[in-house]
Amino acid sequence: MTPVQAAFPATRTRRTRMHPALRAMVAECTLSPADLIWPLFVREGEGVEEPVPSMPGVFRRSVDRVVAAAREAHALGIPAVCLFPYTSAANRSADCAEAWNPDNLSNRATRAIKAALPDLAVMTDVALDPYSDTGHDGYVEGGEIVNDATVEALVKQALSQAAAGADILGPSDMMDGRVGAIRAALESAGHHNVAIMAYSAKYASAFYGPFRDAVGASAALKGDKKTYQMDAANTDEALRLIARDLAEGADMVMVKPGMPYLDICRRAKKKFGAPVFAYQVSGEYAMIMAAAQNGWIDGERAMMESLICFKRAGCDGVLSYFAPAAARLLRG
Repeated sequence: MTPVQAAFPATRTRRTRMHPALRAMVAECTLSPADLIWPLFVREGEGVEEPVPSMPGVFRRSVDRVVAAAREAHALGIPAVCLFPYTSAANRSADCAEAWNPDNLSNRATRAIKAALPDLAVMTDVALDPYSDTGHDGYVEGGEIVNDATVEALVKQALSQAAAGADILGPSDMMDGRVGAIRAALESAGHHNVAIMAYSAKYASAFYGPFRDAVGASAALKGDKKTYQMDAANTDEALRLIARDLAEGADMVMVKPGMPYLDICRRAKKKFGAPVFAYQVSGEYAMIMAAAQNGWIDGERAMMESLICFKRAGCDGVLSYFAPAAARLLRG
């Protein structure tokens, strides 16, 4: 498409910027609460809302308080929440068996939310790092994060989450072949309508630090995750991984982190046309909040600008800790 416009002064591009109503009329991208997924951290206890120091305004909540947060999300028009457990050291082990315990934190929270709010979608995290004594997303044997044995464990975890009532499973581990294995297991178990949002392009990023604090994985983590998460230098590899996960049965794909990888979001949407989501991760959130608290930027404006960037890049939705604050602004 070749744009046609008259020469100045017949064309003054500022005309459509002169009034809020005109700016709204010609906006190429829009953001609504329906574009947001709110990540929530779950911990043991009752009536607990424990602040996460590295993520101002974010809490680890007991199951009852997670249900209250889910009610808030539903009232704001946010269609889904995503659960991440803060697992105690006592429940972390080499075999990660707590990951598929029917009564683990994630499964209890899922059942409680679905009982209270059947129309709210619950997304869960399929990965072993909250349950591992090494802090890794997979089993460690001889210093290597092994793939195939990890996939077998992830299948058990996914089936446990589906049985608890999860609507969307989010395999975030980056093991090869896990999407196909999980999809086959779901079909065999009769969970035909459980969706998979695959973390297909998840990078070995420095922006995850506050999240690892929030789920208690920082102290446990030994080494780094560069042998299974992506290299920040690569883009074509991301497209290959997205194509693989879609071919194996993913319904939606994820790019993580978000803003440093908007080019991946754009390429993925343009090439595949599948639902593409981004995760505005803990480090992105923490940087905006820290700058806002120091008076260096306008926090609300930076929040909304950062979120519309994902839609401009082609994303269908965003996981963001800003979700409730953004939804309140969007609803006036």
